Amino acid sequence: MAAERNPLLEDFVFPPFDVIEPKHIRPAFRSLLAKLESDLVELETTVEPTWPKLVEPLEKIIDRLSVVWGIVNHLNSVKDSPELRSAIEEVQPAKVEFQLRLGQSKPIYNAFRAIRESSDWEALNDARKRIVEAQIKEAVLNGVSLEDNKREYFNEIQQELEKLSQKFEENILDSTKQFEKLITDKKDIEGLPATALAMAAEMALSKGHKDATAENGPWVLTLDAPSYRSVMQHARNRSLREEVYRSYVARASSGDHNNTPIIARILKLKLEKAKLLGYNNYAEVSMEMKMATINKAEELIEDLRSASWNAAIQDMEDLENLAKAQDAIEANDLKQWDINFWGERLRELKYDINEEELRPFFSLPKVINGLFNLAKMLFEIDVEPADGLAPVWNNDVKFYCVKDSLGIPIAYFYFDPYARPSEKRGGAWMDVVFGRGSTFSCDGASPRLPIAHIVCNQTPPMGDKPSLMTFREVETVFHEFGHALQHMLTKQDESLVSGSRGIEWDAVELASQFMENWCYQSYGMQV
Repeated sequence: MAAERNPLLEDFVFPPFDVIEPKHIRPAFRSLLAKLESDLVELETTVEPTWPKLVEPLEKIIDRLSVVWGIVNHLNSVKDSPELRSAIEEVQPAKVEFQLRLGQSKPIYNAFRAIRESSDWEALNDARKRIVEAQIKEAVLNGVSLEDNKREYFNEIQQELEKLSQKFEENILDSTKQFEKLITDKKDIEGLPATALAMAAEMALSKGHKDATAENGPWVLTLDAPSYRSVMQHARNRSLREEVYRSYVARASSGDHNNTPIIARILKLKLEKAKLLGYNNYAEVSMEMKMATINKAEELIEDLRSASWNAAIQDMEDLENLAKAQDAIEANDLKQWDINFWGERLRELKYDINEEELRPFFSLPKVINGLFNLAKMLFEIDVEPADGLAPVWNNDVKFYCVKDSLGIPIAYFYFDPYARPSEKRGGAWMDVVFGRGSTFSCDGASPRLPIAHIVCNQTPPMGDKPSLMTFREVETVFHEFGHALQHMLTKQDESLVSGSRGIEWDAVELASQFMENWCYQSYGMQV
């Protein structure tokens, strides 16, 4: 009987998200890590300070691990389950051990230093120089210069930090899912807009309240972003806002999902890691791979504080005066759970703007159409639906192809827009599936094309109505698309610095902010 094929180990053009299961993870990583260890031993044995004998085989090792682990990590973020967690927890130590082994390889480190110190250095192009310098710096930060007991302790710290980080995220998700507020009296949710009521009724239906309707309830509120924001901005019931706010900010801070000791332990370990590497604190370690310095970062924070302080004080006074004028609070009693609510009322009063009334103008199809038209105007690209071309992890996920002005595909991306509180972590992000690179060419001529994920947690569609977005949700989509564009529109064929890879962390937000700012610009096109 033939052994079952493992989808994580197959040569795929697009990851087989529809068939990957937790049961595949353990055998995949046992096989993958054994193969990569063999490849690493061969590289260390034959390494020379040349691109074909050093960088290209190293690229293949790094890429194979990052692609397979990236798939598993992505599923952990969007399709959480106890089985998936268990599998990840089991394979993670071996994965981290291999990464440390790779990052601390002295033959590879010495070969990069030899390139840096050779007479051929000036002949390298900028991309290759950047790769060499980054690899040397990363090796030092990975502990390549540590010896014996210090390196062993460094590796123990790194293993524990990985476990703590994983547990931290799980605790937030579990704590968020744990909160449910069942409401049966319509007076308790007065002020909530129709969109929020429909969402709360659908949540009640999913929890077994068979007759739940948006008009008559019952309603179930959660700490998922669309539900939480609606309560904070619109619920007139102050005690409800307080309860939801306190539950939100106290997530994962007590009980079985308490992150407080995890935070303390992470801080302690990071300080010890920094000291092992010869730094005074972890901030110095962090800044090594950034453009900023600690002093410059502190100066910027102070500049922002001093410039915004008086305006912030005035804003708070305006909110408090409005609330007092409507007999909603006593003097000096404006609380954190009042700020968003009265901020929304102040906008309505001063500017006649109600964010909820804007939703019909921002249906997801219109926003996506406007975004893609903008991208065409700015970058001469066409973004076309390609659903069915690549497997997806949820029926709500859309797949797109990006083409240049000649109609030639240059990239692809997945778009997972809606909140799924039961299995998807909060927030919004862009992540890499594949990076562009000539080393991974399928035909020996064309580079492998980049592929990205764009993941959001916006208001889902209700019944036969499309997702009607708040302006903040529109900004988020533009923001994450900016990150994706930086990854997808690269023309760099060196995979270690193509797209968003190899860019300093404090520069990565430039492309996303550029796209986000178009939300405030009238650029003369119909959405």
